[in-house]
Amino acid sequence: MDTHIPVLLREVVETLSPKDGGIYIDATFGGGGYTRALLEAKNCKVIGIDRDPDAAIRAKSFKNEFKDRFEFISGVFSELDTLLPQNQTYDGIVFDFGVSSFQLDQAERGFSFRFDGPLDMRMSKDQGGPTAAEILNTYPENQLSEIIYVYGEEKKARIIAKTIVEQRKTKFLETTQEFAKLVRSIVKRHDGIDPATLTFQALRIFVNNELIEIDTSLKKTFNLLSVGGKVITVTFHSLEDRLVKNWMRTNAFACTRQGYALKTLFSKPLAPSLQEIKANPRSRSAKMRAATLVPLNEKGTPP
Repeated sequence: MDTHIPVLLREVVETLSPKDGGIYIDATFGGGGYTRALLEAKNCKVIGIDRDPDAAIRAKSFKNEFKDRFEFISGVFSELDTLLPQNQTYDGIVFDFGVSSFQLDQAERGFSFRFDGPLDMRMSKDQGGPTAAEILNTYPENQLSEIIYVYGEEKKARIIAKTIVEQRKTKFLETTQEFAKLVRSIVKRHDGIDPATLTFQALRIFVNNELIEIDTSLKKTFNLLSVGGKVITVTFHSLEDRLVKNWMRTNAFACTRQGYALKTLFSKPLAPSLQEIKANPRSRSAKMRAATLVPLNEKGTPP
């Protein structure tokens, strides 16, 4: 069953404002929600990119439906510049840096503590790299503590790491609910958010090298935009949003592409409406930022 609900879909499409003949990149294809909305809005073309083999399977139906107006490329979005044709610029690029509903809802992927499954968390499935279980059961205590604190901003990272090391002396951590139970025995929250959330976030980010992937892809995005082209990002926690905010701010003043700069489209990031959060609770922490490529004026500053 298709349970994927694109976050801030209306805001993304309205901001991107697709045009007939335009070429757009859905750099985190996932379930194809943004792709479909763009293709249905105008007679344009969309290139979807995703490292998840399951996304490649879902993309086949898009190809059958939209023919030459859709293309799918398997790969990580940090390699945009090598995956895409050389010397081509694009009218818009969309990034949704969250985990897709498909990944969260598949217990065997190990992304969610709502289901009991193996501690995997690799977005590329079995295509290399350590699983979350391998990290939890082999990394030293100080490194586990650093991962949980830096990537999850979890204040009780040290005691969680210490407890992990004690636990694995008698039994390795193997399942999501087993690990979530361990974290919940240490962390207490009263805001309705599961106490294991930040620690699971930290592991997922580390397993998939997400912050470096985001930073690398943003730096390459600048040179892929057509003049007037827009880049839109949807983030789900402060670490991601800070990266995007700083990148947009930097390229608004000092750019690598001579004669051009980014102009941010909103003074503050857009957030989901209460209605959207009610319909899709996973959207509650989402923030959308957008910028457009503009030529510098005679003074060498953005207009």
